[in-house]
Amino acid sequence: MKILVINGPNLNMLGVREPEIYGSLTLSEIEDELRNYAKQLDESIVLEFFQSNFEGEIVDKIQNALNNFDGIIINPAAYTHTSVAIADAIASVNIKTVEVHLSNIYSREEFRHNSYIAPKCLGQVAGFSKDSYKMALLGLYGMLK
Repeated sequence: MKILVINGPNLNMLGVREPEIYGSLTLSEIEDELRNYAKQLDESIVLEFFQSNFEGEIVDKIQNALNNFDGIIINPAAYTHTSVAIADAIASVNIKTVEVHLSNIYSREEFRHNSYIAPKCLGQVAGFSKDSYKMALLGLYGMLK
């Protein structure tokens, strides 16, 4: 089972950027924890990680996932609230996808309460810091199994 994990803009700055909101772990540390969790869940899970600050690169990565991945976990970051292009890319490939956020986007600024991505996904996990990724993987795994 191949799962693509996509992280959007500014997530490469985790560990430095607003630790009171996003925690102190780096993106690499979160990826390592998710790899370990995936192995515990099922040895057949293969994760591939991708991070970009550029919307078009994220769209390309989603499109290239067609016929190459069984599922996608995506933290679109700020593109959650602005990107019809990423939402359309998810819809076009028809790959089971879960949206994930480190913070609870619904307890933050009003503009963060809207997600263009969520309606194209199986579900959304938000507000559990690094564990949001684990919850997303568990849910996606259950849907793909």
